[in-house]
Amino acid sequence: MLNQKTLFITGSSRGIGKAIALRAARDGANIVIVAKTREPHPKLPGTIFTAAEEIERAGGQALPLAVDIRDDKAVNTAVEKAAARFGGIDILVNNASAINLSGTLETSLKRFDLMHQINTRGTFVCVQACLPHLRSSANPHVLMLSPPLNMEARWFGPHVAYTMAKYGMSMCVLGMAEEFRPEGIAFNALWPRTAIATAAVRNLLGGGEAVKHSRTPEIVADAAYAILCRESRACTGNFFIDEDVLRAAGRTDFRGYQVDPEIAPEALLPDFFL
Repeated sequence: MLNQKTLFITGSSRGIGKAIALRAARDGANIVIVAKTREPHPKLPGTIFTAAEEIERAGGQALPLAVDIRDDKAVNTAVEKAAARFGGIDILVNNASAINLSGTLETSLKRFDLMHQINTRGTFVCVQACLPHLRSSANPHVLMLSPPLNMEARWFGPHVAYTMAKYGMSMCVLGMAEEFRPEGIAFNALWPRTAIATAAVRNLLGGGEAVKHSRTPEIVADAAYAILCRESRACTGNFFIDEDVLRAAGRTDFRGYQVDPEIAPEALLPDFFL
């Protein structure tokens, strides 16, 4: 279904972004890897180049580009390189994100700015840059890895700066889905039901024990794939949950996605904002 489609995926050198890239690569898709990591990091496995090797082994074509999405000129240059290499862009996946779960007094303005520049502004910049090419696609999709806009105070109180920044991505979905509905460009959000075994969970949310009670990035990748294969005009403005997407596609057993299949599903860590 995604054969010869070109996906521009931010934060795709590891984690959920790379898992989405690999799932699309199995169809023979073209993947533009947009991330900062050129050299190996002691705490963060993978680079844009190792991701490219994995994508090509999976059956896709890869274009690794070292880009900081806070730099709009760099993003626009990356988009033009991608379009020149693959003939256009069909899908934008805004996966790159920054997280800091601190309270108001503990959040430095540098950290506040980082989260907003990557999460909200970075999303907006990537959409602006990709739109001219998406308009030429037969089935254009934009997918944000961001949560439903849950306005319960408990999701704001402990980490208001992070919530504001993450919800900025979701507000882009809400507004842009309406703005570009007449053009048939789909804008949707996807969020996991449970914690996902990523570097952020390991390093910020409880280490190995938290990872053990998580699902793998592949559940999000499979859900993303199902969304991106839908007809764009008929699928826009949704705030999808990974498990619900897969249930709608006929999946009922999700133990295969667990890091530890022996853990009872009800004992998995729930994700934020649900």
